[in-house]
Amino acid sequence: MAQNATIYKIELSVSDMDRHYYETHKLTVAKHPSETDERLMVRMLAFALNAHEKLELTKGLSADDEPDIWQKQLSGELDLWVALGLPSEKVVRQSCSKAKAVVVYSYGGKTAEIWWNKIKNSTARFANLQVVNFSEKDTAELGKQASRTMKLQVNVQDGDVMVSVDGNIVYVTPVKWKNAG
Repeated sequence: MAQNATIYKIELSVSDMDRHYYETHKLTVAKHPSETDERLMVRMLAFALNAHEKLELTKGLSADDEPDIWQKQLSGELDLWVALGLPSEKVVRQSCSKAKAVVVYSYGGKTAEIWWNKIKNSTARFANLQVVNFSEKDTAELGKQASRTMKLQVNVQDGDVMVSVDGNIVYVTPVKWKNAG
């Protein structure tokens, strides 16, 4: 029998001094049965780092042809495609052809480094691609903070990120492996 998604209620407050974005998002998030708490929290962090009034969580793991997060224009054009994990070079290429901007948030320590070394040369031609890595230590600590009902506060200043989950603070240092442009 197939497992159902687990529903999370998340109040996400974003204070991004770098982008001058200050807003609170009330999110109902479906956690796929195969999704870990760590991945769920990385998804929330990626949402916060790209927060916008038109940013949406997608079906994610439940759909092969969608990113984890996207931002669309009213016409349906994709402004932003946000993927998590270690997508194949083919998926990165297809994503870059579908959206104006693509951000891949990788994590997983040594596995992520091996993935990046394998595909980085083939991604050089994509001016609309940005690749950001989170350390294994940071994402593991975030994963420990997950609960079905959460209040997340994400503060961004000078590229440094502080995540407060129900009062517990985790500092995350995103490392840009590839800048768009």
